[in-house]
Amino acid sequence: MRNHNETNTVRICGLKTKEVINECSCKRLGFICDVDIDICSGCICNIIVPGPAKFCGAFGREGEYVIPYKCIKSIGEDIVIVNIDENNFLHKINTRDKMKDMFFDF
Repeated sequence: MRNHNETNTVRICGLKTKEVINECSCKRLGFICDVDIDICSGCICNIIVPGPAKFCGAFGREGEYVIPYKCIKSIGEDIVIVNIDENNFLHKINTRDKMKDMFFDF
């Protein structure tokens, strides 16, 4: 069994503790909340970051950033640097579909 400390690996729970920063705008996008994984290859396709909050954060979020793995420039100890045009990667969330996914995702 190989030692994970000696390789360039990170667990998904470890990714969730990293803040994503866009190098184009120098803006903090937030923390990784999910990942899309290709089940055939086992590779990460996209990282998912919650989008900007609606009015004062009281009414949820406008959507989520779906950032392709190829847009990641660097993964550090605390942050992930990406290079994206935020408007092109912000996906609107249909609240009804999101609720359905939360309760019927198995």
